[in-house]
Amino acid sequence: MVMPLTRLEEFLNREHVDYKRIVHTRAYTAQKTAAFAHISGKEIAKTVIVKIDGKMCMVVLPASYQVDLHSLKEATGAKEVRMATEMEFKDIFRDSEVGAMPPFGNLYNLDVYVAEKLTEDIYIAFNACSHTELIQMHYRDFQRLVRPKVLKIARMVHSQAI
Repeated sequence: MVMPLTRLEEFLNREHVDYKRIVHTRAYTAQKTAAFAHISGKEIAKTVIVKIDGKMCMVVLPASYQVDLHSLKEATGAKEVRMATEMEFKDIFRDSEVGAMPPFGNLYNLDVYVAEKLTEDIYIAFNACSHTELIQMHYRDFQRLVRPKVLKIARMVHSQAI
């Protein structure tokens, strides 16, 4: 079943970005998504929503990493940084399944912070507003369109179960 174009795909098409849509078995973790889509876990970019001094923001990092809140706090000079709850952010992403929001904070009026490690990949793949579809594109196109702040804000997850 082909899904209608999302706001994200309309944006990518308008910006003439070359991307690939990948349909896969429903998955709720970035590592399972990587396995089902037959893509390297380091190429999967996961989106995490945080609150920095009360403001909702987006952090994008490789699937095998987790946000280092202490480093994010130091890098941004914030007084308080914490993970946002689903209840706090679900209404922002009305066009996405909860937990499947794409890393395009610019489409949702959110600041975007990218883990430096993600910039090492030529391609990135990320949820395309659902738990059954990914979009894969050049990292450089993502960087050009989103203009995220690149920071050292992630650490590797040691035991990642699939």
